[in-house]
Amino acid sequence: MGRRIFPSPLGRRITYAVIFELLAIAFTTVILALLGNDSGPAFIVGVISSTVALTWNLIFNWAFEAFERRIGVTDRPWYMRVAHALVFEGGLILMLIPAIAWVLGVSLFEAFMLEIVLLVFFLIYTAIYAWIFDRIFGLPEPAANYPRKA
Repeated sequence: MGRRIFPSPLGRRITYAVIFELLAIAFTTVILALLGNDSGPAFIVGVISSTVALTWNLIFNWAFEAFERRIGVTDRPWYMRVAHALVFEGGLILMLIPAIAWVLGVSLFEAFMLEIVLLVFFLIYTAIYAWIFDRIFGLPEPAANYPRKA
């Protein structure tokens, strides 16, 4: 198992996200090219998708956690996790379909179908990436091991 090399949870999260998104751009470009799209526009879709996904992730998680605080949630049971994932992915799909259609010059339906292919790929990619990342860099240290700010 990998060793813990990050001095803070933030450093680990940033490293995780940067590597994840760089690989995501490459994979998106290759997948879309294999499906018959020119590599230039496919690369642009990859960059747009990663940028939108990162931005949406920050905004959505901030809003979701604010909602949880507002209703007094103290833990996140499985049904909250499922709702979180479905609403996040649904919002991401709704934002990306018009961009994919515009950049690739395809119909909204074709863009939807391409997004479904990418969604299935990224469900698998995310699980494998997280496992490999943890094997290389180790699991994060428990939050209790980090000094708290006053």
